[in-house]
Amino acid sequence: MAKQKLSPKAAAAKKARDLAFAKTFARKRKKAENQRKRRKAIKNGENIKDKDYDHKDKKFKSVKANRGNDGKGTKKEGKKK
Repeated sequence: MAKQKLSPKAAAAKKARDLAFAKTFARKRKKAENQRKRRKAIKNGENIKDKDYDHKDKKFKSVKANRGNDGKGTKKEGKKK
C-alpha cells in the first residue's frame, strides 16, 4: 500500500488522530480479543500468516478477503434491510 503524500503538518495531525483512536477503550478491547484469537490459532497449529480474523464469519481470512463486506462494499453494511 502506498504511503499517503501529506505535508509534515498534516502527517503530524494524522499521527495524533490515529494514536488517539487506537487508545480508545473499544479499540483496546478489540485488539486484545484479536491477540487472544491469534495466539489460540497458532497454538492449535493453524497457519495464519498474512491473515486477519473475520468477526462476522468467525474465521481467519486473507487481508484482501476480509475487506469491503465480502466484496459487497460497505454502503449497506450495518443498516437494517
